[in-house]
Amino acid sequence: MSGTEQPPRGIADDGDAFHFCSTCAFSAACLESGYDKSQLRDLHVLVEHIGPFHEGEHIFREGDPFTAIAAVRSGTVKTYVTDHEGREHVQGFFLPGEVIGLNAISQARYPSNAVALDSAILCRFSFPNIAALAMRMPGLQQQLFKLLSLDIGKAALLSGNFSADERMAAFLITLSRRYAARGFSPNRFVLTMSRTDIANYLRLAPETVSRVFRRFQDEGLIHVERREIELTDRKQLETLSSDVLRTA
Repeated sequence: MSGTEQPPRGIADDGDAFHFCSTCAFSAACLESGYDKSQLRDLHVLVEHIGPFHEGEHIFREGDPFTAIAAVRSGTVKTYVTDHEGREHVQGFFLPGEVIGLNAISQARYPSNAVALDSAILCRFSFPNIAALAMRMPGLQQQLFKLLSLDIGKAALLSGNFSADERMAAFLITLSRRYAARGFSPNRFVLTMSRTDIANYLRLAPETVSRVFRRFQDEGLIHVERREIELTDRKQLETLSSDVLRTA
């Protein structure tokens, strides 16, 4: 890759006894409501750090009882379901600061499997505790609603009749925006998911994903080196993805 900037590896700082981790999904809402980390400890609602989960290890499985949501602290997590014929269907990828388990609230059981794609550490929040805290903190309640809305948006992202180029461009731009929201480079990052997983998620054949990557690189839209990717013509990628992202 050109330049000296290194793509992010999905690592958040640890925070300390008084400060939240840099990617914490709830820190801004808590601070705006006047609660710092030490005060939340007194309320017995501080997070529990779990992991590391190594590549291929499951965080939870479909049907497990739901008691907590979890924010990715470092690494990447994939969610998926398996049908009656044993075929895997990828539902999403979660980066540092993003929350998994929100879709389990209504049924009180996890409706999918969650597996680490690399070494992953998570912050687990007791859902009964955080729901009770949200009753006294409107900012936290609003953040929970926002996270639920984003989760629904991700599920709807690829529901339309879009071309392979449009789907891939939307996938890359969405990843870029998610990394940028967490303080990482929007144009250089590591694809921790395999090409097969990307194809599954985008509802494309693996060979189609490989062809689109090669074509995008030949056209100067991206530069790929193993799993590291650089968006070299962001404007054109945004144009390609505009119809997909408008529906999200």
